[in-house]
Amino acid sequence: MNADEAQSPVDHGPRIGVDVGGTFTDLVVVADGAVHSLKVPSTPDAPEQGVLDAVAAAERESIADPTAISFCSHGTTVATNAVLEGEWAETALLTTEGFRDALEIGRQNRPDIYDFRAEKPDPVVPRDRRFEVPERLDERGNVLRDLDESAVTDLADRVRDTGAESVAVCLLFAFENGTHERRVAEILREAGVETPISLSSVVLPEIREYERTLTTALNAALVPVMDDYLAGLVTGLRDAGITAPLTLMASNGGTLSGDAARERPVNTLLSGPAGGVQGAAFVAGRAGYDDLLTMDMGGTSCDVSLVRDGDPLVTTETEVGDYPIGVPSVDVHTVGAGGGSLAWVDAGGALRVGPKSAGADPGPICYGRGGEQPTTTDAHYLLGRIDPDAFVADLAVERRTVADAVRQEVADDLGLGVREAAQGVLDVANANMERALRVVSVERGHDPRDFALVAFGGAGPLHAATLAESLDIPEVVIPPTAGVLSALGLLVSDLVTDDSTSRVRRWSEVDPASLTETFADFAEQGRARLADESPAEIRTEPSLDLRYVGQSYELSVPVPEAVTDGGNAGTDPVPIGLDSDDLDAIADRFHERHRERYGHASPDEPLELVTIRLRTRGVVEPPDIAPARTEGRPDDAVRTTRAVGFDGTDHETPVYDRDRLPAGGTFAGPAVVEGSESTTVVRPGQQVRVADDGTMVVEVDP
Repeated sequence: MNADEAQSPVDHGPRIGVDVGGTFTDLVVVADGAVHSLKVPSTPDAPEQGVLDAVAAAERESIADPTAISFCSHGTTVATNAVLEGEWAETALLTTEGFRDALEIGRQNRPDIYDFRAEKPDPVVPRDRRFEVPERLDERGNVLRDLDESAVTDLADRVRDTGAESVAVCLLFAFENGTHERRVAEILREAGVETPISLSSVVLPEIREYERTLTTALNAALVPVMDDYLAGLVTGLRDAGITAPLTLMASNGGTLSGDAARERPVNTLLSGPAGGVQGAAFVAGRAGYDDLLTMDMGGTSCDVSLVRDGDPLVTTETEVGDYPIGVPSVDVHTVGAGGGSLAWVDAGGALRVGPKSAGADPGPICYGRGGEQPTTTDAHYLLGRIDPDAFVADLAVERRTVADAVRQEVADDLGLGVREAAQGVLDVANANMERALRVVSVERGHDPRDFALVAFGGAGPLHAATLAESLDIPEVVIPPTAGVLSALGLLVSDLVTDDSTSRVRRWSEVDPASLTETFADFAEQGRARLADESPAEIRTEPSLDLRYVGQSYELSVPVPEAVTDGGNAGTDPVPIGLDSDDLDAIADRFHERHRERYGHASPDEPLELVTIRLRTRGVVEPPDIAPARTEGRPDDAVRTTRAVGFDGTDHETPVYDRDRLPAGGTFAGPAVVEGSESTTVVRPGQQVRVADDGTMVVEVDP
């Protein structure tokens, strides 16, 4: 089958993406060029119910017929919540003799080096379920001590006696040689252990013993959790009439099949944020922007990330809660700043916002669902930035209730008026998000002035213009589907699989032929995994993690395209015939990246290879989306005017209906633009233009 004959997962029926957030579950349907969306409250105690509620609402509102849906993708927080709450399956760990406590010892670093009372997180597997396996490999994978198979057989009985629902196997230097791990799994099966088994040589075949052991143990602990969740969800979707296979968003910015998610749930820990970044890259690319800072602000948190040349940055140094996870993930930094973040005054008399949130239930006070503590959304409400009619029925009672809560919880303690306190809440929330944006840009060698800010989530467009002004970001991009962009991102993401193995060697000792062979093996494995998905095209993206000898951290460097061949029809090339000149070119790239990231490089210092990586990408053709309406003038879209507070001063501000803004139209701030799932605030002096697809671009300093 050649590239022209290959069939893409893009199809002829409606496509749906469903993203579960802390407050709302978002659904997007793309059909015949039209994009439809809706939000339903999330159901934290049974997250699959929120997905099913969204599907039912789509059918009820005639947005999509479930029986006609041909593609279904899902962004999930199930694994994330399980880790954050410590609600995972009982797990046993088998590790090399003498290393039973590596998982508990962890590393010496603390979140706060001056806090002598800081405690390490509880180990994923308690000590009474950690077992030692007699065996030993050296750092190159050579056998120093043969695996004691009879001892493993004896351990099988002890594992069963613990009642463990899952097993993790992590032996020393298994990334160099996984033979012993695979044999341990075989013996456990032969001895009657029927629980899922996760091997480090499969889950994370890379250096750093603590991170490898932790990631493998977490994967094992999450397998039963994800399996139960997906079993219930798939059954519910089938009962609703959806027969299309379910795909899930992975942390690396691609999608994976339901079966793959069951086996490797640790790869879904950043499922939701990754979908948002992918959606931001898609819509901004359509508007002509490739270098982006992304900002996804929902009800509970704000996720920020960086996109360079249209591709989200990916890292292997991600923390979920207190646990460092080594699998490739979109580089997202999260802070507890959402629309539902609670405003409070600490013991020192300082105004704080978050990290605690009112969540979906009861939500902000102005939702009228029983909330009692003021939130960021309530501050916007008091300052006229959001439509009061959209939230409450009895405006007089609810406005007074919101104002009284802000007075009692914030204003009186700070000696401020209610509106001053509301502005202070927004200032503090913005400061939290500004610091987060600096983490992913300035602190990593990127100048915010070289990027556009893409704001989305239900609350992101409320804050973006102010943040861009503070950071000297020239333009803000607000997609038409800003409030549900993470769900749209599920429909435009490629199928992606990552393969890696650590091979710690002096660069001068690296054999080009061995590298070529490893890349070829990875490419074969990746293509085999994607074969059943029938992507239109398969691409491979090889890279190497390098460092200066003596460093404890490394940088990932792409292999130059010049050393790749044409591959098979419909596929992208993989490296073949690497030679010493190619290795020199890769080394030069490393020095360039080191200088860009850290401000210096040492070309005369010896290098070290750490990890070999290959990403295999099954390209998904994005859905066609019809252009925005072009008739009319921006003035025709003005619904009303109202007083809106900016920095302590009220401005009589026009309020626009986003659905009526014509493509090509321009208007000046101050302005409020109300859409079906998000509201945009434009500051005085800023200018807005509407792109051909309905995307709004705010020029911060026109």
